Amino acid sequence: VSVARATFDDGEWPRLAPEERIAAVRRFADAYMARLPEMAEIITLEMGSPITFSNLGQSAAAWMMLNTFADIAAAYPWEETRTGMLGTDVIVRSEPVGVVAGIVPWNVPQFVTIAKLAPALLAGCTIVLKPAPETPLDSYLMAEMLDEAGIPKGVVSILAAGREVGEHLVRHPGIDKVAFTGSTAAGRRIASICGEQLKRVSLELGGKSAAIILDDADLAATVEGLKMASLMNNGQACVAQTRILASRARYDEVVDAITTMVGDLAVGDPSDAAT
Repeated sequence: VSVARATFDDGEWPRLAPEERIAAVRRFADAYMARLPEMAEIITLEMGSPITFSNLGQSAAAWMMLNTFADIAAAYPWEETRTGMLGTDVIVRSEPVGVVAGIVPWNVPQFVTIAKLAPALLAGCTIVLKPAPETPLDSYLMAEMLDEAGIPKGVVSILAAGREVGEHLVRHPGIDKVAFTGSTAAGRRIASICGEQLKRVSLELGGKSAAIILDDADLAATVEGLKMASLMNNGQACVAQTRILASRARYDEVVDAITTMVGDLAVGDPSDAAT
């Protein structure tokens, strides 16, 4: 935190023109693209994501998000003139919040990391990332990419650690903003701590996603879609389908279709295990 604080208070990163930070993030995205297969393989080895999902939903999705945020930043009105109450011109300037603590879960580590890291970098913040202790290696690979892109030292710190360190970051007076993805219980505690300190906080907490099957739905197509919605990333996703709601008129039909689908998945084709 001390390094991130000093880098923000006295370093060049927050004082660069937005265009310079955007260019640096685009270099980061280029370095990321060159190592997409390596990133996917590391995440699969860390947390068991099927390699097909890692290639698409872990590494490639993170890279696409980097580019998307860079595009948003390029069109963002960092400074604009508005008309004030008395008819005079008022300049509105967006400035970086300060030092950000980004606390990341293990199930989609890079996707969630980039969702916090990219906006912080583009805004001119420094950030302390706390990956889950189960999945530290992908962040270390990402650090090599950041270095290759020329991101100044001290702008991004990576500290793979557990709950105690996470709470230390949340409470630390040198942290200006907390961005957390994880359980609702942990989110409540983080919100209460940030509330005591009037500290900025954004929370992405556990959800229970429901599929609602209406009476006119194409049941075969719906069940096929539920396979991915429910079981992607081995079912380790906050958006994983955990409930299926159907009307009484189609309830038995839906149950039969789901039971058949689950049975087919349980039996399966042995060759599927290799893919």
